[in-house]
Amino acid sequence: MTKFDVLTVGNAIVDIIARCDDQFLIDNDITKAAMNLIDAARAELLYSRMGPALEASGGSAGNTAAGVASLGGRAAYFGKVAEDQLGEIFAHDIRAQGVHYQTKPNGTFPPTARSMIFVTDDGERSMNTYLGACVELGPEDVEPEIVAQAKVTYFEGYLWDPPRAKEAIRECARIAHENGREVSMTLSDSFCVDRYRAEFLDLMRSGTVDIVFANRQEVLALYETDDFEEALDKIAKDCKIAAVTMSENGAVMLKGRERWYVDAIRIKEVVDTTGAGDLFASGFLYGYTHGRTLEDCGKLGCLAAGIVIQQIGPRPMKSLSEAARDAQLI
Repeated sequence: MTKFDVLTVGNAIVDIIARCDDQFLIDNDITKAAMNLIDAARAELLYSRMGPALEASGGSAGNTAAGVASLGGRAAYFGKVAEDQLGEIFAHDIRAQGVHYQTKPNGTFPPTARSMIFVTDDGERSMNTYLGACVELGPEDVEPEIVAQAKVTYFEGYLWDPPRAKEAIRECARIAHENGREVSMTLSDSFCVDRYRAEFLDLMRSGTVDIVFANRQEVLALYETDDFEEALDKIAKDCKIAAVTMSENGAVMLKGRERWYVDAIRIKEVVDTTGAGDLFASGFLYGYTHGRTLEDCGKLGCLAAGIVIQQIGPRPMKSLSEAARDAQLI
């Protein structure tokens, strides 16, 4: 008996999103289209230079949990916030989206994590993240009964930055596999892959992780090649199932020697790519935990990703379950 379809584990972050031009990124030494880790002082500096901003609960795995819930799935989340205003905002938002969230706050210091996200005219997002309280997530925050009752436990590669989170993830994987469940991860970011390539490969090859999500840039970085076909062949050998997104070219699902290609959905305008990969994982995992084919899982992922990039912010503002029904995917 499972109580949850998907448990996600990640950095609990409040996104502060503002538009800017490319010159602003250059003037402020911001790496475009990447997640840049920053300290408290730089967080204050960038915040002072931002234009009008939208605050929204984010964090990669939190976005995925919200997407699963929007599709009608049963989602749970582990992530650490502080006892402060942003922490209250995060907890309220994720629960309001129907996600089970009971991780104990960390106290008042360090403060809740926040990410200043600058969105340029092409819809690309450049993230500048102060990790704050979320780095305090540790094994003591693992709720064994939740892990045991979730069909898939999913975590973000960004969790490999805070050291104690690694222990929490390994504990989750142990409990999940002991209970016949599966474990999934997203590579998160090509810069993240460069930092932890050997560890990520070991997680896959050791069977700690069953299902891997990546985009084109991340899978190329993982295998240190510019040959996409070579990278796909290698990731198919290294894990049970892989799902690789290719932006406007859709996605490919891989299992052994089999591949399934799906198209991206047609959209009116790319507004903000924040959360695209997170929501692809939502759609895929919803389909996977409901017994759908890998091709249909990919179609659900592309639908969810296509919807979220047409809005500001990483969490769906319209019902994904309604959209999936309209597309005859559920």
